[in-house]
Amino acid sequence: MSEALRNLRVLDFSRILAGPFATMQLADFGATVTKVERPGTGDDTRSWGPPYDERGQATYFQAVNRNKDSIVLDLTDKHDLDEARKLATGADVVVENFRPGLMAEFGLDYDQLRPANPGLVYCSITGFGRGPGAGLPGYDLLIQALGGLMSVTGATDGEPQKVGVAVVDVLAGLFAATGILTALHHRNATGEGQRVDVDLLSCLLAALVNQASAYTSAGEVPTRMGNRHPSIAPYELLSCADSDLVLAVGNDRQFTALCDVLGAPHLADDPRFATNSARVQHRDRLRAELERRLVSGTAAGWAAALARVRVPAGTVNDIAGAFDLATGLGLDPLVQLPREDGGAVSLCRNPINLSSTPAVYRSAPPPLLGTKNR
Repeated sequence: MSEALRNLRVLDFSRILAGPFATMQLADFGATVTKVERPGTGDDTRSWGPPYDERGQATYFQAVNRNKDSIVLDLTDKHDLDEARKLATGADVVVENFRPGLMAEFGLDYDQLRPANPGLVYCSITGFGRGPGAGLPGYDLLIQALGGLMSVTGATDGEPQKVGVAVVDVLAGLFAATGILTALHHRNATGEGQRVDVDLLSCLLAALVNQASAYTSAGEVPTRMGNRHPSIAPYELLSCADSDLVLAVGNDRQFTALCDVLGAPHLADDPRFATNSARVQHRDRLRAELERRLVSGTAAGWAAALARVRVPAGTVNDIAGAFDLATGLGLDPLVQLPREDGGAVSLCRNPINLSSTPAVYRSAPPPLLGTKNR
């Protein structure tokens, strides 16, 4: 099968997560991505461990660097800097996430590259933009705190919590990839490249969706609600005989079906619970009514019974359980990427399924600095 981005050349100066995640999306669909790493240490995440695999490679680095070549360049060295400029001049896309202004000092910013490469799509990923916040360091935990995500994550009476994965970096990587592909579509029509600017704080604010619009449209400042939903009920964890059941009831039909399975059809006609708005208003009483019945069975048993009537319900899996579930559902979540030593590394596959130009998995993440995989 053909690769949708086969002829795309990407020069990737980024490191850690957001930028590498974006360029891996392009690499998965055929782009040639050359990862520029500093001498000696390379990408910071090469040393972010444990955990390490059986070869001593950091699994964090492996998560976002498959299908790429590695090249070692010291941008403070004139010869290496000349090589970097040559590569950038011939690239379709340049991606970087250095502090604002640093690439200009090397002559590698968009304004200095554009005259020699007018079709260049140049993506910069920053923490807080190129304005007054340019000097602020942008790490995911910090953005989660400053951007409000931690204020709505965690128990009502507990401390603010971060999400269990660097979700802001992942979101920024997805926004960056979308911006790059949009700019390339424009270039295909006009021949004109452009600059793509993505900052972590703006990405998080956009991703707050309904929590953000509660403030922007209604003037309400959301707070932590544990696993409850501000606008839907029941939408939370509920106690059963052995463990917790996840319920995500999104409409009145599902609630009626839930009540039937629990042997309490009258609850669906109770004015306190008959509509979603009423259920949200009386969520504490609703929880008590539901748990009083759920404790008579196991979480898995209730989940199976509710699934049969198409009520969204389940148990809380660990990561291994999540992969087992996806495998059992035929989603094929894992791919085996060949290594240069004849072995393979197992990674999560790209979730985008294209019928004519699917993702390709050519090579494992470069194990050593300066490794070429093609």
